[in-house]
Formats: sequence, structure tokens, C-alpha cells
Amino acid sequence: MIEKSSHIRQQPQIYVAGHRGMVGSAIVRTLLAQGLSPRSLILRTHQELELTNQSAVRCFFEAEKPDQVYLAAAKVGGIYANNAYPAEFIYQNLMIEANIIHEAWRVGVKKLLFLGSSCIYPRLAQQPMRENALLTGLLEPTNEPYAVAKIAGIKLCESYNRQYGKSHGIDYRSVMPTNLYGPGDNYHPENSHVVPALIRRIHEAKINDESSITVWGTGTPYREFLYVDDMAEAGVYVMNLEKTTYDAHTLPMQSHINIGSDEEITIRQLAETISQVVGYRGTIEFDPGEPDGPPRKLLDSSRIHALGWRAKVKLAAGLARTYADYVKIQNRSQKGIFKE
Repeated sequence: MIEKSSHIRQQPQIYVAGHRGMVGSAIVRTLLAQGLSPRSLILRTHQELELTNQSAVRCFFEAEKPDQVYLAAAKVGGIYANNAYPAEFIYQNLMIEANIIHEAWRVGVKKLLFLGSSCIYPRLAQQPMRENALLTGLLEPTNEPYAVAKIAGIKLCESYNRQYGKSHGIDYRSVMPTNLYGPGDNYHPENSHVVPALIRRIHEAKINDESSITVWGTGTPYREFLYVDDMAEAGVYVMNLEKTTYDAHTLPMQSHINIGSDEEITIRQLAETISQVVGYRGTIEFDPGEPDGPPRKLLDSSRIHALGWRAKVKLAAGLARTYADYVKIQNRSQKGIFKE
């Protein structure tokens, strides 16, 4: 077998799991923008590598032996999808995390970053939510299976660090972003999150000249949103922190770091802002018979602020970029249909 040449190995070989998703693709953009050679990226589509298959993941890691791993692959969705498919959400996410983290350790991967979610915190956690709120109360019922899987991912990283950190020199870290949005989001009507769901619904209402739209819930819950490229930059920033610096701001059994924007807004205000971005002039109504989710979700991001990182993209600007990306996707789709 011909070994990889030394000049290629001057840069770390980085595997981004989930590179076609919104978060993974943003991490790839960030790494390339910061000077990483495309030849140093290891990428596999879902068709090329089934991450819930332990044997397939083992063969992949034994063949590639990456230096670093960004674990951004996950089964994700909004309230409807989490309620409709709880078994799929907990099983697939547990399998993806366990397979990647374990096989990374087996082949000697020293650095790994696990991408979690703010849904790990209790439904009624004190706001803003600090990292030490983890496992202090009951989770939000509408996405509990997904949250349990994400908590397991954090604990996998911590457990491997505790058992193998000194003997094997591994350093597996976790970041917990707030609600994310941006280019490459999922706009499917059944399993999208609130921002892409509202963008799609309001855009369609504008195109179809609808006088009003109805949004699930009361519109009163507060949410925090972070532009995905800010999240990617923060993730790479945390991955590259010196171990002594990271360890000084975390604990062995509470090692995750929140990543938020410090901006919160009600769902009603979010819908109104998206209407302005889209140019929709109709009425927005709310259906209180549908679930709201937690009344408030705001992360305490003081830990990552102390480490030197803050979000840059404001919500209105990020929504405008996201809508432009959505329109571009729709235009490409319509051209494809027209050609057929």
C-alpha cells in the first residue's frame, strides 16, 4: 500500500460527519475559508456511509484514520417530526454518536467535536440556561427522545476522556448551540424547524396571494436563534482551543459549552420579522390548540464569551440571507421542473 505523502499530512485530515446538512456544510465552509485544503477534508454522503451501521463506520475509520472529527450528523426535525417518530429520533441519533465516537477512539483520533442541542436542558430550567442546568429536571416532552440522545453524546465524550484521555491522549469536546437557521436548512413541511417552516409557509402565502396564514401555538414562547455560519465558526474555534484553556473553563463531567446569540424573540415577533423579509402583507394568526414547546429557551453563553468568541450575524440580516438562499433553491427547482 502506498502511504499518503507527507506534504498532504502537513494539514490535519478532518472528517466532517453530516457535511451535507446545514451545520456540517457550514463547518466545511468555515474550514475552507480558514485555509484548510480541500484535500484535507474527508467527506461521505449518507449513500456512501450509513452511520447507524457499526461495521460500515468501523471500516471507514480503519481506512481513513482522520486526525480530527466534527460530529454534525444527526436526525433532526421540528415538533411534528419529534412527536410522530420518537423511536427513530432516539435510536438513530444514539447509533450515530456511539458508532462515530467509539470508532474514532479505536483508530486513535485525538480530537473530536460533538455538536449537540439546547434541548438537552430541562423544560423549566432557570433562564438563561447555564451548562450546569443539565440533568437537573424533566425534559421538554415534545422532543425528549432527541434530547436524551444528545445528552448521551455529551456523556460519551466525557466518559472516553475520563477513561482514555491520559492513556491515549484523546480530547473529545461538546458544544451546545441554540436554535440554528441559515443556508442549507431543511424546508420540508413535516420535519422542519420553526425558521425554515415559517419561511416556506410565508413565502407560499405571498406567492399564492393568501390573505392570512395560521401558525402553530400561541406565538408567545421566547426563542433564541443563531446563524449557522456563526455556529460553525464557534465550533472550529472551540476545537482549536488549547487543551489547558478548554479544561480551565470546563469540568470533566460538565465539559460542554453553550453557543448562543444573546438575542431572544417571541415566535409572533419572529413570524412578523420573516413576513417583512419576505414581503408578505397578509395577517398572521395563531392556533393555541397546537403545542408551543417550552415557554422560553435562552442560553447563557458567558462561558464561550470568556473564551473569546461572540456571535456576529444579527437575526434580521441572517433571515434575509436565509430567505435569499431559499428563493435560490426554489428557482432552481422550478427551472428543473420546467425543463422536464
